[in-house]
Amino acid sequence: MAITVGCGTAAVITACSDKWDDHYEGVASGANMNQGSLWEAIKGNSELSNFASVVEATGYDRSLKGSQVFTVFAPTNASFSETEAQSMIALYQQEKANSVREEDNTVVKEFVKNHISLYNYSVAEGRTDTLTTMNGKHHALDHAQFSGIDLASSNALYSNGVLFTLNKVVPYYANVFEYLKKDDDLKNMSEFFYNSRHYRLEFDAERSVPDSIRDGETVYSDSVMVQENTLFDYDALDAELNSEDSTYWMVTPTNEVWDALVEKYTPYFNYDKAIEKDLTKGDVDSLTYTNIRMAIMKGTVFSRTLNTDKMLADSAMSTNAVEYEMREYKWGADTLAYYQYQKPMQGIMAGTTNVQCSNGQVMKTSNWKFEPQQTFMHDIIVEAESPKAIKELVKKTVKKDTIETVLATTVKVDSDNPYYNKISGHSFVEFTQLVDGGNTQHEVIFWIPEVMSNVPYDIYVRTATGLAGDTAAVDIDRAPIKLLFELGYRGKDGKAKKETFYTPVETQKDSVDMLLVKAGHKFDVCSYGVTESDPQATLKVSTYVTDAEVNAGAYQRTMRIDCIILKPREE
Repeated sequence: MAITVGCGTAAVITACSDKWDDHYEGVASGANMNQGSLWEAIKGNSELSNFASVVEATGYDRSLKGSQVFTVFAPTNASFSETEAQSMIALYQQEKANSVREEDNTVVKEFVKNHISLYNYSVAEGRTDTLTTMNGKHHALDHAQFSGIDLASSNALYSNGVLFTLNKVVPYYANVFEYLKKDDDLKNMSEFFYNSRHYRLEFDAERSVPDSIRDGETVYSDSVMVQENTLFDYDALDAELNSEDSTYWMVTPTNEVWDALVEKYTPYFNYDKAIEKDLTKGDVDSLTYTNIRMAIMKGTVFSRTLNTDKMLADSAMSTNAVEYEMREYKWGADTLAYYQYQKPMQGIMAGTTNVQCSNGQVMKTSNWKFEPQQTFMHDIIVEAESPKAIKELVKKTVKKDTIETVLATTVKVDSDNPYYNKISGHSFVEFTQLVDGGNTQHEVIFWIPEVMSNVPYDIYVRTATGLAGDTAAVDIDRAPIKLLFELGYRGKDGKAKKETFYTPVETQKDSVDMLLVKAGHKFDVCSYGVTESDPQATLKVSTYVTDAEVNAGAYQRTMRIDCIILKPREE
């Protein structure tokens, strides 16, 4: 397939031409030089007639008789029959007639390009090289073998490269990403990975074969397209599944399992149509489609660099896991270890059907052992001191004036304080009353991010004691407090709803308390993966203490909030 790419200014055109000279010009003539081009050598060798017929049928004879330099590893007729060659030619023509792109044509990609490499290579005893064929696959080459296959002949030098002959056809191994599309058992999952929302092809000039410069533009006789996929990105799978320079294991659900999981997880991702205005790209349907399926696949890919055989005997850390010291930053607590699995060989990887790929292996399973609370169904921890935690400090109207009634101050817990390891993040927020008299209460509204719909959450508020900020705190700062809560959220119609809990909840003196706001609350709509300008889920915390109770020293009105915690439960 020819493609034309502009070089730009005259200076750049010269640079492009120099690059061709460096990489593609013919080998200088010498005593070992044979007459003619690579194609003439292949066409003239009766032992390579079957290989030649496939090369010619696919149009690659034009490249092999041009000025660019190649190394060809041609299987002889003894290992590649005429019947096999004709079968390949028929497949090539069938796919071409069905408008399969040249770069995706099975015969071109898996046979022709698997036996040809750009540039010229030679072998010598005692040396092993790794070279890349035109389809991007890596192969070992030494004086006796290419990709583990015995060389029948070697180092035959021609005007535009080097010819080797082989005793066997070089087998093609798909990489992990390519294999997903090859296996009918994985068809439904593959459709997600190859969906145009995420998948695209980009032209790779470095691996393409230039033909000439016409009117200041480079014309390529063979163009290489590189697969790009947003699902490989850091905030998705964080794994280049098509990279031949990496090694991955990927656990994959078969079609029946995939369909069952999509159906099971769909209710968790009901987005409010009103969030469309907050999205920077895409739409609600796209967000729903992607997040349901990413909920299945996140945590299923394992880099073999990090997961050695010795490590896998104990635990497996997927590409979505984070190191211990990062868990508090990422998840809200260093005790949380999402996307990491104990004894994987007896658990998530047990009973899989493993398929060897060029950059690892695909591990198919019809017995899915990944639990939502191990992966995407996270605890939601809102640290009160976080810059994005407080939506609003509620103001009061006093004599027609709207005034602030509370001051929010972040308090650090000293490392020698007995409460140091009892307070999340070693800090909390102290909400101090500014207005006296009139039985004035004060309120603060926290925003709750990334909730899922139809998931039962146990909602807690964790409070701190005055001793956590000051070990010499006076009695009134150590006194308990009574609090009321109001949960705000949106309904399926996008309208605001609220649930007020009228029974006050009381803390204990000198205690770090986990106060249950509500058990098993289900949100109607989801905000997972969305940055909202107007958060759909909020929690209002209010004092409920009389002046008489304060004056008696029985209770205080200073709220000390450590964090809001939502713990999901799978039904």
